[in-house]
Amino acid sequence: MTRNRIARLLCLLGLLLPFAALARNVDLATVPTRSTVQLTIYNSEDLTLVRETRVVTFKQGVNPLQFSWANTLIDPTSVELKFRESKTGLDVLDTTFPHDKPQMLYWNVRSDANREATIEISYFTSGISWEADYLAIADPDEKTLQLESFVRVRNNSGEDYEDAQVRLVVGTINLVEKIAELAKVPVGRVEELEREEYRDLRQKAARKMMAPAPMPEAAGAMAADAAEMEAPKEIIKEGLSEYFIYTIEGTETVPSGWAKRLRSFEAAGVPITVEYRYRPREYGEQLTRLYLLRNDTASRLGNTPLPDGMIRIFRANGRDGLSYLTVQNLKYVPIGDRIELNLGSDPAVVFELLKRKVYRDNLWFQIKGGNLYRKLGEEGMRLELDSQVAGWDEHTVCRQRIRNYTGKPISVQLRREFQGDVAFRSRLNPTLHDFRTVQFETGIPAGGKAELDYEIVARMGYNQKQNRVELQAGEAGR
Repeated sequence: MTRNRIARLLCLLGLLLPFAALARNVDLATVPTRSTVQLTIYNSEDLTLVRETRVVTFKQGVNPLQFSWANTLIDPTSVELKFRESKTGLDVLDTTFPHDKPQMLYWNVRSDANREATIEISYFTSGISWEADYLAIADPDEKTLQLESFVRVRNNSGEDYEDAQVRLVVGTINLVEKIAELAKVPVGRVEELEREEYRDLRQKAARKMMAPAPMPEAAGAMAADAAEMEAPKEIIKEGLSEYFIYTIEGTETVPSGWAKRLRSFEAAGVPITVEYRYRPREYGEQLTRLYLLRNDTASRLGNTPLPDGMIRIFRANGRDGLSYLTVQNLKYVPIGDRIELNLGSDPAVVFELLKRKVYRDNLWFQIKGGNLYRKLGEEGMRLELDSQVAGWDEHTVCRQRIRNYTGKPISVQLRREFQGDVAFRSRLNPTLHDFRTVQFETGIPAGGKAELDYEIVARMGYNQKQNRVELQAGEAGR
């Protein structure tokens, strides 16, 4: 029990006069403690579905039970009471909200015999959130890494949760879609609903999505609880929604006003590839070093999507120590997607772009006073005096020089984007990443260097016919 918080007192109200007649069938000496508690936390809506079970002794007749939520963020309209066993001979007759106790309700439960039963109370609360963080440690050869995932749960709900099973909703839940489905109204009408009705439908939608599948009839409540706690993780795709409910192994006590860091998984021997990239649009004007890996089973991952979070990256130095590399935000990674860890520039790999030559040719002129375009030829001087330039080709010959001062070979990928009508001429075997972006790759041995030449022919004015890059084989500057 917590002090000054949800009393969850599932006890008999023999001291309250309005219920004195009902209380004579009740005789509980102590308040029953929680048997289990489960938190399903959905960050985007500041919603947490709490499901807790308690074992209560009922006597034949009507038994009043009390529930209070003083000094907490529980939504009282979301509180529900259910019986875990089917056909128990127990019925909830009514729910009463006493006017003199605004943070309390009473259930009147009728039992056909003296019995012990497991009850489940569920409700929504606010103020509980979670965030993920990761620790990646590459081996000295940078062939594999160890990836650890943690979840930090923050509880500002006003209630302590002892030995709680924690479930996290990862991904996107389209609550409007589910509300429309549950309300049996067109999506367009959802915005017209009154605030209270909208809240009610929102809770029903979230409860349906975040609660586990119905339990089959079992021999007893404890067996059902055990099966539920060991339920496998599940990926759910419903219409516009795609989300994943991730269960943290074991149970943890999450006090109010505290944050608790929980381990979610650990994977060793995850294969990685080191690649150097030059992509000005993504990384700026520098050669950037990256670790590349995949969230799939071949990489000893891939059992779950990876939620947004901060990842800290180290490299083992081979002397029982670690070298800090970087820290970055990791965006949501679905199963099967690639993970790119940006390590920044590498001082041991030097990248230079040298402009070797710029010239123009293929000039076209417009004669003054007319619309005739003529290419410059033997009459060039005469045409130049009484005409103006209408089109030309502008040639730029460049050299990309890369020096590898590391002790191992590296792989380099370069992308360059060009505007307008451009011919890209080189012997680099380039490909088009898109209609105006050229991509080519090369390998550089340890201690070696590469000089990658190319020529850009930009067709200007009258010469421009299209807006794309054309690949041409050949030597730059010839």
